[in-house]
Formats: sequence, C-alpha cells, structure tokens
Amino acid sequence: MEKIYIYLENGTFLEADSFGATGTQIGEIVFNTSMTGYQEITTDPSYAGQFVTFTTPEIGNVGVNSADMESDKVHCKGVLVRAYNEEYSNFRGEKSYSTLLKENNTLGICNIDTRYLTKMLRDEGAMMMIASTEISNKEKLKELLSQSPRIEDINYIEQVTTKKSYVHKSGAWDHSKMDYNKAVMSDKKVVVIDFGVKRNILNELVQSGLEVEVVPSSFNAEDLIARFEAKEIGGIFLSNGPGDPLTLTAEKEQVEKLIKTNIPIFAICLGHQMLSIAHGYDTYKLKFGQHGGNHPVKNKKETVEITAQNHNYNVPDNIVEIAKITHQNLFDNTIEGVEYNNTNIFSVQHHPEASPGPHESKYIFDEFAAIVK
Repeated sequence: MEKIYIYLENGTFLEADSFGATGTQIGEIVFNTSMTGYQEITTDPSYAGQFVTFTTPEIGNVGVNSADMESDKVHCKGVLVRAYNEEYSNFRGEKSYSTLLKENNTLGICNIDTRYLTKMLRDEGAMMMIASTEISNKEKLKELLSQSPRIEDINYIEQVTTKKSYVHKSGAWDHSKMDYNKAVMSDKKVVVIDFGVKRNILNELVQSGLEVEVVPSSFNAEDLIARFEAKEIGGIFLSNGPGDPLTLTAEKEQVEKLIKTNIPIFAICLGHQMLSIAHGYDTYKLKFGQHGGNHPVKNKKETVEITAQNHNYNVPDNIVEIAKITHQNLFDNTIEGVEYNNTNIFSVQHHPEASPGPHESKYIFDEFAAIVK
C-alpha cells in the first residue's frame, strides 16, 4: 500500500494507507454506522460527492459481487476504514473490494482511526475534505480544498440520473433461488423520476405488483400528467439522490406541477425533500446527517421500525401545517414521513427497501401499490 494524505476543512491533517484508486479527490466527509452492506453503500448514488467513513472496523472481508450493486458503479469519492481485508471469504464473492474501487476511480483509505473521525464529525458536523496519493504537503492540500466548490454548489443529480428511459423488471431478492424475482404481469404502471435511484427501490416497486418505468430527472411534468389522464400510468415515484435539494430549481418546478393534480405520488429521501420544497417548505441541513442501518423510527401505528438512513437534509417541523406526520426518528425526533392533507401524496425520509438493513418498512411499497391500483 502507498501513503495517502488527508486534509479536512477544520485544519486536521492525517496520513494513512491507500487500498483503492490513486489520485486526488475532494468531497464532503460523513460517517455510516451500518454493520453490513459496504458494497451497497458504496454503489448508492446518494453518496455522490461524499467520502464515507465506516464505523464498522473490518471492511472487505466478504468481497463484492454483481448482484448486490445498487447501481452500475461506485458514486462516492472515497471510503475511510479502520482495517481493510483484501482476502475475502464468501461463497457469493466475485472480486475484492479494492478491485471495485480501482475500477471506478474511487479512493480507499485504511489504517486510520475511524473512531476519532466519527467523534469529530459528531461534534463538529459534516465537512469538506481532500485526500491525495499524489500530494503530501499540508498547505498545498489546504489551498486546493479552499479553491474547490462545496458539495451544495454542485448538481450531482445530473451526473447520476439515467440518460434515457427504461423499464425495470426484477423484483426482490429470493433467497431460495439465490436470484432476483422476475416481474409479474401488471396493468398498473408507475413512473420513477430518477434523481439517483437505488436498484432495490425499483425491485420493491416491482415486487409490490407494479410495472416500473424509469425516466431521467429532466422529466416533463405535462407529459406525465397527460399520460395519467389517458390512464397510461397510475402514479409517480420520486427517488432518492445526492446533494442539496434546494439547488434543484428546475426539478422543483416540475414537481410543483405534479402536486397540483390528483396523481398518486410516493417519494423516498431526496424525493421526500423535493415534495416539501415544492409545497413551499424549504429543507434544512442536519449537523452530521443520518447514515446507517440501525435508526429507530416510530410510525403512525405507534410501533417502532429499525430503518436504514442516508441523508444530510431534512424537512422542516412546520410542514405539519399542510401534512400529517406518519414517521418520526427516535434518535433526534426529526420528521421521517408525511402524508399531505387531502391528497394521495406521501413520502418517507428513510429507506424502506432495506438493503442493507431490516425489513420492517417494506409495507410502504404495498401501500403505494394499493393506492395506484
């Protein structure tokens, strides 16, 4: 392993070892508390523009495989881990984690105190950082970081969205077959607006009995409204995605048009935030965000779900003026889900597709399918 050098915007300068691609990358550093699923996390488009610090100390020990990809490539800038294992042991493993990172020009940083980094981010909040295998001078790294745009200045949606429409046909993972279920015939189609959608969200929509068509983030609301009125489609899904939702002005205008109709709309994560903004309630940034697979959320039935989370932004408390709170985070009491008054529009902040994570929240897909049908 060669050396890699890290500079954070609070002035912290660190040296570690590199196990991924070489080069220099700049992004926002966050931490993720999931115990499993490093491949799914790394290939989640919502992490575009970020470095992910894993609190789980041992990473790489099960390798990676093609079936567990949440998209077609790695989207984060890099990962930081305490101990990396190049030799993997899992019957589904196809190649090492470092191979995946190198193929996608993603930095891998190891032999670093991730506990120290996590406590720092918890106390000071998410921040920008630069990491390089090419530059070891602290002042040079500081200069490059200061001259670079911040994550909230970049529209990462344009980078991660699909370039053309397609139909998604695989369902949820079937352990008995060690494969994904195939789509069942359905006369109810929903259109997924791809802000950076995860594969397992599409799988769960299919599994709930819906035909799923995915379209780019540059969608035209009038076209979708016309298709709904012609009964070609039965609903709209707004996906997860990276970055600050307040920068998505063009997308906001299109969502505003959708919510003025009676089209059933379901949204997750960034889509959840976009619905809030389109209704006139701007999001705000959390101190260090919610990233992990162990977050307790109380639902409208007063039961607790253990959820998977990945977001830095949240909808405001005063959204109760136009919506009913259906889910609430028990870690910090932030809003996790809403139903908009007198509409078929609802959304959640957490990830009910649960990969990685538990399965308590998957009922939400069936609720959406029932409304569409």
